[in-house]
Amino acid sequence: MSRARGQKQRKKKDPAAEACAEGVRLARSNPALAAMEAELCRHEECAVAPRHGLVRVDSDGRIHLHPTRHAAPAEWAWAIAHALIHLGFGHVPAATGERVQPDRYDLAARCAVVNRFLQTFPVGRTPDDLPATYPDGDEEHIAAAWRRAGGVPAAHEHCGTAGHEPDLLLMPWDRWNGQAPDWQLAFAHALTRTMSTALDLAGGRRDDMRGGPTRLQPWQQALSWFVSSYPLLGGIAAGITLVADAELARAHGISVAAVNPEAGEIYVNPLRRYEDEEWRFVLAHEMLHAALRHGDRCGTRDPYLFNVACDYVINGWLVEMQVGTMPEGLLHDPALAGLSAEEVYDRIAGDLRRMRRLSTPRGKGVGDVLGAPLGAPRDCVDLDGFYRRGLTQGLDLHQQQGCGFLPGGLVQEIRTLSHPPLPWDARLARWFDEYVPRPEPVRSYARPSRRQAATPGIPRAGRYFPPEEIARCTFGVVLDTSGSMDRTLLGKALGAIASYAEARDVPAARVVFCDAAPHDAGYLPVTEIAGRVRVHGRGGTVLQPGVDLLLRADDFPPAAPVLVITDGWCDVLRVRREHAYLIPRGARLPFTARGPVFRVS
Repeated sequence: MSRARGQKQRKKKDPAAEACAEGVRLARSNPALAAMEAELCRHEECAVAPRHGLVRVDSDGRIHLHPTRHAAPAEWAWAIAHALIHLGFGHVPAATGERVQPDRYDLAARCAVVNRFLQTFPVGRTPDDLPATYPDGDEEHIAAAWRRAGGVPAAHEHCGTAGHEPDLLLMPWDRWNGQAPDWQLAFAHALTRTMSTALDLAGGRRDDMRGGPTRLQPWQQALSWFVSSYPLLGGIAAGITLVADAELARAHGISVAAVNPEAGEIYVNPLRRYEDEEWRFVLAHEMLHAALRHGDRCGTRDPYLFNVACDYVINGWLVEMQVGTMPEGLLHDPALAGLSAEEVYDRIAGDLRRMRRLSTPRGKGVGDVLGAPLGAPRDCVDLDGFYRRGLTQGLDLHQQQGCGFLPGGLVQEIRTLSHPPLPWDARLARWFDEYVPRPEPVRSYARPSRRQAATPGIPRAGRYFPPEEIARCTFGVVLDTSGSMDRTLLGKALGAIASYAEARDVPAARVVFCDAAPHDAGYLPVTEIAGRVRVHGRGGTVLQPGVDLLLRADDFPPAAPVLVITDGWCDVLRVRREHAYLIPRGARLPFTARGPVFRVS
């Protein structure tokens, strides 16, 4: 061995540095944390590094590591993740000027929120001396609660990564060559990308979290784009299942795509060749069909024509929003801009021959909103909760992030979904409260006096209900008893009427049964109306004579309202006083109702 070679000093291994480097690698292996471009500082002369703990983070985006501390790689990974999440949660924002350090309550609350998040977002190994549970709420509410209580619980006093010292430090941003970074926005974008990747992994479109896609199909790329980059429909896209089956599409005549809202499935024809932008347009079209509940809004209209009307409205919105590129052949007419689907239906319903030749994404002459799943039975979702929550939260996020223009008609429909109408029985109760008076007792000394035990020598006025007051508190019922009436409708309607009338102390109602001719039942106790119903079944229903009989009756008060219960298969009615209708959901009256219409579900 030469003398120079023998004099060469071999560098000794540093176990602490190797364990720290491995911990950094473990933390960076998480895609969301890897996107946080924070600097690492592990110098012995660093004055900011903790003296007893592992990590401290400052508002410049530097993570200061203890230079000589021995710890397992998993412990280093957890501590570094804790510091990075402090940045991502906005606990140490970068800002210019003088900085005020958080007090002990804010420090403990911020560490508690980060540790609670790491329990569901595991990175490395959590230290054994930390609490198993943490209070609910954000850091501001937790800190305020501890201030009111007069102190921080001992278990949460020092649950950070710098021992008994603060693990975060606010510093004035004085770098001359750049704008202060927004760590919170960067972390939110990283989490969104991670969620999109996880969904691709669960759907078999990726091999691992860090690997690239394995032959991702164009329609799958379009759906992933909505999850990661378009918040308005991102929540809907995350819960929608794409079914790409050429045989299924051929068997059911699906040219491009169709949707089944009840099953949460979009069926695409994999043999159709479209660009990515065109697939985005098609998928957005189908998701809006499902989310805006166009299948349920059809009612008694022609399903295909209503589907066409909805296509005109949706395609007009998507063109305005510039979501993808509209494929050739889809329905779009700028003259219909600003109209609702119901208004477009009224315009196109007069030209049935031409409209039958129009094409939806499913094909010519057929609608792309399906009423039943095409595949095997599967668990259905809570439709109202899923679609309403997905659209309303997506709209709020879309507007907060300023992601682009949204048509006023679409925003109005989404806001309408977020405030669903009252159930029919609640509206009926309001109608009773407004138009059916409650009998009021009258005080009179002519009645037998009452005496109180405290003052037996003082007589009290008695209470009673005058006959004219009782007669005034009633209402009329014109009940369709033809053979087409549904027993379920009768049961629900009469049960609701009886319960509301009893709650308002209404003793009896004036009842007229009608089918081909009226049958006057006189005044009946509201609880006995259902027992007197007889469905005659003599064909068509003529209700106007029954209404006239009721309004001309001498014993029926002129201010009493009338309630008409029918299935909609009746003649045109004219009721010249306050009135309302109870009809089944999906039925339509053959005339324009001037009173409220309660649709029994």
